[in-house]
Amino acid sequence: MSTIREVEFELLRAGPAHNQLLSTLTPYIALCGPNGPSTVHVPFEHQRLLTRLERLRYGAPTEPIPASQRQAELREIGEEVGKLFASVPSLLTELSQAGDERSSLHNLRLSITAYELGLIPFETAISPDGIPGAGTRLQLRSLVTITREVRRGKPLPVDWKRKPKILFAYASPPGLAPVPALEHLKALRRAIDPWVAITDDDAARKTSVQGLLTVLPDASLEKLRDACRTADYTHVHLLAHGATFRDAGNDRYGVALFNESGDGGHAVVDGERLAIALMGRDASGRCKPPPTVVTLATCDSGNVSTVLVPGGSIAHELHTHGIPWVIASQFPLWMRASTLAAEVLYAGMLGGDDPRWVLHHLRQRLRADLPDTHDWASIVAYASIPADLQAQVHTFRDEQMRRRLDVRFNRIDELVGANRADVATSVQPLTSEAKAELQAQCDAIRRELSAWIGELTPTHTAKQRAERLGVRGASEKRIAIAFALAGEQKHSRSAYTNALAAYEDAQRAEPLNHWVLTQLLAMAGLPQLDPDGTAAATKYSAWWVTARQLARWQLQYAQGTDRIWAQGTLAELELLGAVYQGTKFDADAARETIVELCQDICAATPADGFPRMSTLRQFRRYARYWQRKGWDTVVAKAIAALEDETGRSA
Repeated sequence: MSTIREVEFELLRAGPAHNQLLSTLTPYIALCGPNGPSTVHVPFEHQRLLTRLERLRYGAPTEPIPASQRQAELREIGEEVGKLFASVPSLLTELSQAGDERSSLHNLRLSITAYELGLIPFETAISPDGIPGAGTRLQLRSLVTITREVRRGKPLPVDWKRKPKILFAYASPPGLAPVPALEHLKALRRAIDPWVAITDDDAARKTSVQGLLTVLPDASLEKLRDACRTADYTHVHLLAHGATFRDAGNDRYGVALFNESGDGGHAVVDGERLAIALMGRDASGRCKPPPTVVTLATCDSGNVSTVLVPGGSIAHELHTHGIPWVIASQFPLWMRASTLAAEVLYAGMLGGDDPRWVLHHLRQRLRADLPDTHDWASIVAYASIPADLQAQVHTFRDEQMRRRLDVRFNRIDELVGANRADVATSVQPLTSEAKAELQAQCDAIRRELSAWIGELTPTHTAKQRAERLGVRGASEKRIAIAFALAGEQKHSRSAYTNALAAYEDAQRAEPLNHWVLTQLLAMAGLPQLDPDGTAAATKYSAWWVTARQLARWQLQYAQGTDRIWAQGTLAELELLGAVYQGTKFDADAARETIVELCQDICAATPADGFPRMSTLRQFRRYARYWQRKGWDTVVAKAIAALEDETGRSA
């Protein structure tokens, strides 16, 4: 994944955020990058711009606007926005490389706290002279994506790494046109499918879907508030109609939800009330983390409408109240466009793509798939972008890949009976259909891993390279076990060989990673690859000594889960001493050390139990699939200690 270049562009003026009309006479201070400030004037008069924006609303049935006039207006406004950008020389300098296909994506971050500036459709910008692709649409021809944000004293915290949980809320009250709820649900369902359990058990599959996606029909403000109080949602997708309401004598845009009275009517909810509901705070003041992303499939959710009273657009209000990312539309969207946007956004974000690249891709798709619309220009994103966002995205992408692999491996384990309590090394008879599916799942895992590893660039750290290569090794190991249980010994041995090669690649990427070294030693010493262990001992005995010393050093200085993983590594290395120590291996001493380490793991494992279960799973593999004379009793004692959560029964 390529890097993203941040271009910060802020427009400031004196006075409050509201109660200021757009005027060519109003001076604004423009700040861009490290350069000094400059004074600019916007090329729009307030009422004139409102009239022109009306022509971008696809026309009313009583007074349709010809498509040619709409497209001409879109271009003229875009050219004027481009001239505004061109009036800031430092901005031209910052964007000068954006037209180079080999360059990074440029994220133009617009800070526009003044409400009247929110009226300007910056997203329509035509590239001015001085930027490659001059005269073409900036976000379509160049590697540029535009986000908006508001100035605040303290940056919004963003935790992009949270495990996804989506709330899909929709409302289609009587008297309003139906919303495409089924189409949006199908789009979201397709987006989450890689992480939904693959099983013949319909109830289990339904439970898996519900763990990722909650559907809230007939949404009211009260229902939204209750939902966000009782669950920690990372994403909220709201599908409803936009509607106007009166505020201090002015028309403003809100969201048409069901009336809380339950009489079947609707209530128009403004951005402030919606934000309060989504933040999930209870009467005692406690609140869950807010959604990281809110997507508004709601016409005019990015439309400011009036600047005379405090409060901007719905999206502006949500962002101001603490939602890090809000994606909305500043004009009405075609239903097809809203469905496409839901699918592209969620497939990209859940897949671990950077949201700025997702926005860029979405605009490209809307322009290509819906050529008769300008929905690509309607999308606005209010975004908080911390300095480490790209690193967070990389971490999240890796975690999502592991979750995808787990889904496939859970299906493989189901096919071969690996989850049965009585399974050992005996072959599990498979039907021809089950064998075909087993092969298909293994092939899919290998393709996904190859693509994932193929994303590595010189900018990735040695640790990141080693982790991905290590995941390939672990995956080939699980594939080997599955093929063995299916009676496919040739495929099993080949997969074990692949696992060893992957761990060797990981070790070369990060030579002093004790976990990688331990897994390499485990694969090299397998009875399936080296029946008597002599070849492994000859080649890798010095690495066994090194790995044990590295793990001891980490154990001495590490804390928390890092310390637990070091204990698990040392326990496994003590067992592998049966191969790499030769005649010096003391089974009794190894058993005593391993039991003590396993007891410590159980005592220190956090509530989720993952480090303990991971270590237990590895020792069970030695007992079930990698049996070797000399360590059977040692393995049994380790398993006994780990199976008791206290670790004290052994």
